[in-house]
Amino acid sequence: MAGGLEPHLAALRRELGGPAVLSVLVALLAVAITFLLWRFVQGRKSSRKAVLLLGLCDAGKTLLFARLLSGRYRDTQTSITDSSAVYRLSQDKSTNVTLIDLPGHESLRLQFLERFKAAARAIVFVVDSVAFQREVKDVAEFLYQVLVDSTVLRNAPALLIACNKQDVTMAKSAKLIQQQLEKELNTLRVTRSAAPTSLDGSATGGPAQLGKKGKDFDFSQLPMKVEFVECSARGSKGEEGEADLEALQKWLVKVA
Repeated sequence: MAGGLEPHLAALRRELGGPAVLSVLVALLAVAITFLLWRFVQGRKSSRKAVLLLGLCDAGKTLLFARLLSGRYRDTQTSITDSSAVYRLSQDKSTNVTLIDLPGHESLRLQFLERFKAAARAIVFVVDSVAFQREVKDVAEFLYQVLVDSTVLRNAPALLIACNKQDVTMAKSAKLIQQQLEKELNTLRVTRSAAPTSLDGSATGGPAQLGKKGKDFDFSQLPMKVEFVECSARGSKGEEGEADLEALQKWLVKVA
């Protein structure tokens, strides 16, 4: 095939003035293709404008959602459906994301995650830092289901573990929560069934390979960037005080 193309290439070189010009054109074509691919990838990313708030019941997702939007405290109850609103990240009205608060009840959370996961630019996984010690297995189970989902793995949205309720004396630190979650997730990937099913109902083709095979799991092994912050949606002075969400707000600006 190469021999058949050579006469045409030779003719093209003569027309263009020599091999140097042809090399330049080939280089320009390569740059153009690279640019188009980059625009395509960026376009897919920019179309994902949702920030999902996930977590178990009573982790404080809905109060956090309300605080981010209005700054005010309000009484909340266990959600049975999603809530969404545009969250402006600065005075520039063009800089915003869509916050979506998803139910944390065990019978609902995967169903709602399935509905919104493809639109996720980022995920905020809210943890109750006070109840964490007794809920760690349930927290890790839910987080594991999120992390092995095929859509989440493919899109690799930024992930924040928001260690909420830090205003309470007995709250566990973000560092301890990270260490315990890594330990539980490491155990889960060993004990999972031989052919787990992803959130979209498709088989993964074998054991879920969370992290690197042969190494203890840690969050740095995931395809998405994972960060931990400490926060308090309620605030140190209760209903009358301001929430401590500065670290979370800075992260939202960074991933927008």
